[in-house]
Amino acid sequence: MSIADAPLQSLIWPEAGLSSERDLYVKLEDAAGLSMPGQEIRFGLGGLADFGTSMNLFNIGKWHKYCGIEDLSLELLGEGQFELVVFHAFPEHSWTRLVNEVITLSADRAQRFEVVRPRGSDDRGVVFFQLRALGPGVLRQANWRTSRPPRRDPQIMLSITTFRREAAVQQTVARFEAFVAASSARDNLHLTVVDNGQSAGIAPSAHVTPIPNENLGGSGGFARGLLAAEERGASHCLFMDDDAAIHMQALERTCMFLAHAIDDSTAVCGGLINAQHRWQIWENGARFHRVCQPEFKGLDLRDLDAVAEMEFASTADKPADYYGGWWYFAFPVEKVRHMPFPFFVRGDDLSFSFMNRFRTVPLPGVVCFQDEDFSSKESPQTLYLDLRGHLAHHLVAPQLEIGRKGAMKIAAWFFVRSFLSCHYESLEAVHLSLKDAITGPEFFRENADMSLRRGQIKDLMDAEVWRPIEGGPPPERHRFNPHRFPDRALMKLTLNGHLLPFFARFGNHIVLPAAQRGGRREIWGAAQITYVSADGKSAYTVRHDKARAWRLVYAYAKTSLALWRDYDQIKDRWRQGYDALTTRGFWRGKLGLATPDRAA
Repeated sequence: MSIADAPLQSLIWPEAGLSSERDLYVKLEDAAGLSMPGQEIRFGLGGLADFGTSMNLFNIGKWHKYCGIEDLSLELLGEGQFELVVFHAFPEHSWTRLVNEVITLSADRAQRFEVVRPRGSDDRGVVFFQLRALGPGVLRQANWRTSRPPRRDPQIMLSITTFRREAAVQQTVARFEAFVAASSARDNLHLTVVDNGQSAGIAPSAHVTPIPNENLGGSGGFARGLLAAEERGASHCLFMDDDAAIHMQALERTCMFLAHAIDDSTAVCGGLINAQHRWQIWENGARFHRVCQPEFKGLDLRDLDAVAEMEFASTADKPADYYGGWWYFAFPVEKVRHMPFPFFVRGDDLSFSFMNRFRTVPLPGVVCFQDEDFSSKESPQTLYLDLRGHLAHHLVAPQLEIGRKGAMKIAAWFFVRSFLSCHYESLEAVHLSLKDAITGPEFFRENADMSLRRGQIKDLMDAEVWRPIEGGPPPERHRFNPHRFPDRALMKLTLNGHLLPFFARFGNHIVLPAAQRGGRREIWGAAQITYVSADGKSAYTVRHDKARAWRLVYAYAKTSLALWRDYDQIKDRWRQGYDALTTRGFWRGKLGLATPDRAA
């Protein structure tokens, strides 16, 4: 089957090892049961299957707005007699029943039912269907279709960058190979694994190409993947994380949306679901203004009203500071004006979105399931990477211009959050980051592999290292109550005890979960803080140290003054130098690649 005959959207089913949160896929009532391995629903009399769910509703608003889809039909494959109801939900209106009829499904052929919207109805909103069994029955498949032919035949190269995560990337490749063999989009998908560790052991095949690569971080890996996509003649490239924990049907949804898109600059970004609660959104697209601002963070994907509101809101045109994360980001190759900037990691996906101006759209069911809690990933290394990225985006992108005061506030925010919580090793890394950021792009040209800074930061880390807990976390001691206003006010006035003599002797000793690293309320009055990982197996402890703290204050203030004084020159260096480090020629030189023969 070619994509000309493929459905716009098929069902996504719960999948063992990925997500078994059934209410994200289908809600069942009475005599209805789901077979996860068989990917079918069996009904007794009165059983109900409701597909008004985050994974399987159809956002007709997005397909109309971005793809010009006017006509729509629902195709069902199964057996038995049912009441079929198709609903249309759109903002500030009661639901409309577009279809409500008794149907009979037979096992030998799929049946289509035209979905006609009332004249003058809103083109926004979502549609979904319910089946109530009028006797024994089964549903095996459901597809949303249109009679409009695709505008293009997208050739999508998936690019995964990996570094010594052999088991994860091998599993992803195996899942992809199994999926693509039976997919309607198999002729439109090819996977390239850029192996920065040169250890993944991926065998080449008809649909998979491994590329050993020098370790220049995620930036270098994805730049290599994008160059490979151009060499292959792909129309689109899809950046993905190496664990690529997605429902593979997301690839088909992405392919079909790009095939029908009106605007050649259309891109598709994937959402991210919380590792601990696989019913909760971590981010469904994001904005960036001084800090990263995830869209819809914490939203309960089991709640149809909340999901519908998210879909209504995400249908609108995106602001200039909107971006998509590289755990899943599909974009048109010919619209790339700037290659990834050599940040190594952290920040490359943001600037890639800002500087290339894609028309980015998130889609239902196109989501990744993160394996780790992001809070436990924060470290001096990540804070170093974050601060320089935050400053660089505002210095380079005209639409993010915030001036010297805004840049100073960013630098101060990174300093204060570590200073107050006694993360002095993080403070040293943040100070190093600030110095590198004000040096300008030339530093990144000379340090694309980050080996020097990674080694320096690793050497300074001692207290802020996760270690196995032996005998449980240390006992707590409470002399200040951070939830009482007088205690909290005293701590704010004294910079959390840094202005109080002998505070290390009488300040609180507290234990916090890793998710509260960076939080403020609980740390007021604390002279010793132990952070415990989400699984309870690891911890680290930081302690109040006045001499070290004030030595770092002096150094950071001196560098911040240079940012204030030389802001205009620093901004000019960034804007002049950014272009040179985001060219294909720069990356070919860094990666040791020959210039391609254009005639060939």
